[in-house]
Amino acid sequence: MIIYPAIDLFGGSAVRLYKGDYAQMTVYSIIPLAVAKDFAQQGADHIHIVDLEGAKTGGTPNLETIKRIIKKTSMFAEVGGGIRSMEVIERYIEAGVGRVILGTVAITNPELLENAVKRYGEKIAVSADVKDGFVAIKGWTEKSDVDVFSFFEKLEKVGVKTVICTDVSKDGAMQGANHSLYKQLNERFNIDIIASGGVSSIKDVQRLKEEGLYGAIIGKAYYTSAISLKEAIEVAK
Repeated sequence: MIIYPAIDLFGGSAVRLYKGDYAQMTVYSIIPLAVAKDFAQQGADHIHIVDLEGAKTGGTPNLETIKRIIKKTSMFAEVGGGIRSMEVIERYIEAGVGRVILGTVAITNPELLENAVKRYGEKIAVSADVKDGFVAIKGWTEKSDVDVFSFFEKLEKVGVKTVICTDVSKDGAMQGANHSLYKQLNERFNIDIIASGGVSSIKDVQRLKEEGLYGAIIGKAYYTSAISLKEAIEVAK
């Protein structure tokens, strides 16, 4: 299992939100590159980056910061946050991003998703943010009428290889991951699932590995030192 330590970018800083709420933002570092370098020093070779400003604007306001992280650490980077056009996807791919994550548009613009997968294959991933069994959209502010299992079926048909699955109720709450959900999805679909939200202990990491998950994102638990990233990476191996 691959561990993806996470950096959320806003205003050029590394921040974390509580349950996706911009009003509950904590700034952890004004130098995201230093955080990324620490990830690498602790053994990480993959990184999960979200441009929270991009999520609001649909642009790439933190692109230069992302480029620096990729260039200076050589980690495989997956990036998400408001990616709503082929132009933005191309911009990230050209910048060296290994995997571009589509969120809301995977539901609102399935044609874009299909075209992106046809053009870039495994470099396109989808973020499935789950709220009460349904997929949440628009920065988790709205719950769609698409249930998570139907959504995964559609993604599998389109040819999406990787899905970052977040239980919104668990994100940043340090209450453990939604193991039941991940287990069901992993058993039913031929998709690489990256667990996100609530991974808050080494026990969580061990359990996700045993359940056969492809990857796990560690966010707040790293920043609050609840998890040793180095130990998590070793356990995941």
